Amino acid sequence: MGRITVRRRVTRLTVGSRPSVRDDVLAVEEPLEIRVGGTSLAITMRTPGHDFDLAAGFLVSEGVIRSGHQFAAARYCAGATDEGLNTYNVLDVTLAPGVAPPDPSLERAFFTTSSCGLCGKASIDAVRTTTAYEVATDALDVDAALLATLPGRLRAGQDVFEKTGGLHAAALFDGGTGELLVLREDVGRHNAVDKVIGWAVKEDRLPLRGTVLMVSGRASFELTQKASMAGIPLLAAVSAPSSLAVELADEIGMTIVGFLRGDSMVIYTRADRITEKHDEERDALSAGAGRGRGTA
Repeated sequence: MGRITVRRRVTRLTVGSRPSVRDDVLAVEEPLEIRVGGTSLAITMRTPGHDFDLAAGFLVSEGVIRSGHQFAAARYCAGATDEGLNTYNVLDVTLAPGVAPPDPSLERAFFTTSSCGLCGKASIDAVRTTTAYEVATDALDVDAALLATLPGRLRAGQDVFEKTGGLHAAALFDGGTGELLVLREDVGRHNAVDKVIGWAVKEDRLPLRGTVLMVSGRASFELTQKASMAGIPLLAAVSAPSSLAVELADEIGMTIVGFLRGDSMVIYTRADRITEKHDEERDALSAGAGRGRGTA
């Protein structure tokens, strides 16, 4: 497996002071080619680690699979270089018997950057017609005070960001108890979300009803799309959502929360899911969340 971080000599300069040379830690960014049955489907820039989760989540996001039993296996391809070496940057997924391979129209035989995204009305229509899970009817009810704690808990779990300052993070929480289910980091925000969804695929937890997806940056259309494909009813972000993300969430009945900082937040869609509970209810929720264990 490739390294998640690397060290590099840098020069630190403060205006008015002498420059100093020191070691710094950088987050690794490397390409990952995802193949399905030996056929290339996509190439994305990512931070190595949890690559099987990334591939599984990507396949859910693209509508190739809908449940854990459809993801049979994954392996790194030996002989990825002319010298026959395994770079751990080429991954081949085997689908379960009877699962149709990706439609040729889905193939992304092009280079995808770590900040890529999809946009446009056609993409919204595609999400509406291809997602397997209905989020509008999800009976999620989240305490506003509990929701306000999620950014801090997300930040506390960002081990690699603590060293590099250069990674996005996504985490999945139980919306009722506040239990941290899984947290993933990556140089690409969409990859971090795919890794979270891929974990759920491997745990056979789809659809992710009653959960909250918390992301470290903004709430883009692509992240809303991915949450929808996994059946997640609430997407929360520390920064702003895009107009297209809010439009999609409004159309499919997903709750979008932005600027979740301190005790305040902005609710853009389906505000009915966020309520203020009494103190005794909060105490019970806090006790339940404290007993829950997050997934590393």
